[in-house]
Amino acid sequence: MTSAAVPDHPWLLPGALAGAAGRSRRTTRDWLVDSLCFLLGLGWVLLITADAAAPDPEFATPLPQRWMVPVDALLGLVCCVLLWVRRRWPLGLAVATLPLTLFSMASAVPLLIIYFTVVVHRRTAVALGITAAGLVTNFFFSYLRPDPHLPYWVTTVWGVVLSLSVLAWGMFVRARRQLVVSLRERAERAEAEQRLRVTQARHLERTRIAREMHDVLAHRISLLSLHAGALEFRPDAAPEEVARAAGVIRGSAHAALQDLREVIGVLRAETAAEEDPERPQPTLGDLPGLIEESRSAGVRVSVRDVVTAAERVPVAAGRSVYRIVQEGLTNARKHAAGATVTVDVGGGPGDGLTVEIRNRWPVGSITGPEIPGAGTGLVGIAERVSLAGGRLEHGRDDSGDFRLAAWLPWPA
Repeated sequence: MTSAAVPDHPWLLPGALAGAAGRSRRTTRDWLVDSLCFLLGLGWVLLITADAAAPDPEFATPLPQRWMVPVDALLGLVCCVLLWVRRRWPLGLAVATLPLTLFSMASAVPLLIIYFTVVVHRRTAVALGITAAGLVTNFFFSYLRPDPHLPYWVTTVWGVVLSLSVLAWGMFVRARRQLVVSLRERAERAEAEQRLRVTQARHLERTRIAREMHDVLAHRISLLSLHAGALEFRPDAAPEEVARAAGVIRGSAHAALQDLREVIGVLRAETAAEEDPERPQPTLGDLPGLIEESRSAGVRVSVRDVVTAAERVPVAAGRSVYRIVQEGLTNARKHAAGATVTVDVGGGPGDGLTVEIRNRWPVGSITGPEIPGAGTGLVGIAERVSLAGGRLEHGRDDSGDFRLAAWLPWPA
């Protein structure tokens, strides 16, 4: 599994979600949102200022003195400029501009945007504290700048409703972002754990293959030593005996090199000698016993064996075929109970060994208790086949069947 997936359009995400740990950079979306907020606040300042300067204001509540209109407009413009830095200091700006909520109408929209930023980017307790302070100043605003068309309590209630609406919206946005961050962290943690499991499975598989190859290589090299020693101590042997010994040495050396090919690059951990030796490892000749064992367990297995010169199959390749068939039958029992399993084994010297296990894709849910598993069986098989210089394919094919197929080299 690869690392966490990168979104197709990261510029559409806010900096808090698109950035890494620590201070996040402003994304294209943030620039667009900040620009829109600035234009919205600026438009509100111009609208309210023009209306307040008119002889008969329609929206703005009248001010006691006419000189207060440009002052209120200047305060609104300052708040609009502060919108560009509200992401860095939302709480400080909200506290610093809180006195403006007592009397400034031109700053209303920029102050609401700063308040919304506090609710989104700060914890709930801080947001509730700023909300409580804003509700208190709301009572004074309706008293200092009364609306000539509406009673005091009506304008006060509208201010409370507006503040609570912004609070609810901001808390929803914050909760959604926290959910996205939590899901992303969970996905990254799951991917890291999966990579660790795959690494451990590969290490264990390589160690087990190294242990298997130890016995095989020891047998090959002991044959080489025995026949080479015979030629050394009997230089006057008959030509037929010398030729026969040389042929055995050549064949054993060739087989040892093929077995050694699987061990190159395998790191074997240093372990103490075990008291009990490992049991003999299976070969291609043990495949019929494996099939019969699965049949006795109730699995319907159809076998087609077209291997030529089966007695000359390399021990390591035959053992790999055995393990591949074993894994295929195990997966069929776990995930496709009751389905017929087809096992095809073929090949010959020079062409390589091919093995294919196929079963129908299960329909519906599995009945009965689920067989537990680590989920790393195919990882180990892939590692084994890769070390042997072969190829492995697994998955659902065009006919809808699950197919596990491998090719292993078999030199002529």
